[in-house]
Amino acid sequence: MTSPKELKKHLRKEALGRRDALDEFWRVEAALEMAETARDRLGIESGQIVSGFWPMRSEVDVRPLMFALREQGARLCLPAILDKTTIVFRELVRGAPMVEMGFGTVGPHEEADVLDPSVMLIPLAAFDARGHRIGYGAGYYDRAIARLIDKGQSPRLVGIAFDCQEVALVPDEPHDVIIQEILTESGLRRFAPEL
Repeated sequence: MTSPKELKKHLRKEALGRRDALDEFWRVEAALEMAETARDRLGIESGQIVSGFWPMRSEVDVRPLMFALREQGARLCLPAILDKTTIVFRELVRGAPMVEMGFGTVGPHEEADVLDPSVMLIPLAAFDARGHRIGYGAGYYDRAIARLIDKGQSPRLVGIAFDCQEVALVPDEPHDVIIQEILTESGLRRFAPEL
């Protein structure tokens, strides 16, 4: 019998293979379309803190989406890796210095303010129709979300992916964080909470 961890590893590899195979120019167009959808459908309020991410490899480029949200008055932040288990979210301000964060990403310099996002745009490797996600395996986002919840906050979680990353079923594990919404090139999907 295959363990949930082994099955997730297999599903992650397959979904990322499909994502990697997408045409590079099509991905750019899809990212722009997703920014338009987000501007119209996310309902971000002025002053709301939104965490995005700097795209790596073939991920959805959320920079157009983040800039669209900034135009609506959102305060933006990006994850900063502190150690092998911890990320914080540093404010993204025009003209502020950016530094290498590892994994081919960059983020605001350590002098940037650390913010607690109320909306989190979350990268993922795969997802299913229930809102269960497979990350990249390091658990950074699961722990960051748990820390926010421990502080009495309940951030709105929006997964960012391409349709080709959807899988039939993500195996459930106790530590999994279920996301409420997924934004893909097909639009914004909302998931009912499980009872």
